[in-house]
Amino acid sequence: MTKDKDIRPMETLDAIRTRRAVKQYDPDHRIPDADLDTILSAGMLAPTAFNIQHWRFVLVTDPALRRQIRAVAWDQAQVTDASVLIVMCADMQAWRKDPAHYWADAPQDVQNLMAGLINQYYEGRPQVQRDETMRSCAQAAQTMMLAAASLGYQSCPMDGFDFDAVAKLINLPDDHVITMFVALGKGTQAARPRASRLTLEQVRVRDRFA
Repeated sequence: MTKDKDIRPMETLDAIRTRRAVKQYDPDHRIPDADLDTILSAGMLAPTAFNIQHWRFVLVTDPALRRQIRAVAWDQAQVTDASVLIVMCADMQAWRKDPAHYWADAPQDVQNLMAGLINQYYEGRPQVQRDETMRSCAQAAQTMMLAAASLGYQSCPMDGFDFDAVAKLINLPDDHVITMFVALGKGTQAARPRASRLTLEQVRVRDRFA
């Protein structure tokens, strides 16, 4: 894979520890296609319920469109300056679009079983359908950001924007939903020191809440 000469891979735990939300980027930097494909492919390995894989990654490359999106995203510079802006979307109706094909490599009886289970789980449950898109896209986004970190790039997850306005700008289909942005690129400033974190004892619950 092609990488900038000053970028070196890192181990997974190092990527987790060092990944930060970086907001200042070199607007002239470009992530090589091979690296971008690696990052996106990593996101596609994230888990989804029933293997539905309903995420859709809208790569916004048109400079004019990115300026329009920035105008409805609190004028955040990373929208236009990052090497890559990904609008994380999901098809909320993917579960009903030939569900057996998500199990095409499985035996026919497994395909039939899973198609039935998918319909049973999602039919008539719009909140579950929407919630599932949020879980799936969040897992894909985190996986991509860790993959980017492992390759030496910086990233920023974003939700500070007008969702309806962005949906119109990217011609979002009616049965899709936007979940978040992910900006990727070469940061020009280090992230601020990590803010206070809760202790493990504050977040760990054994069996049930008291």
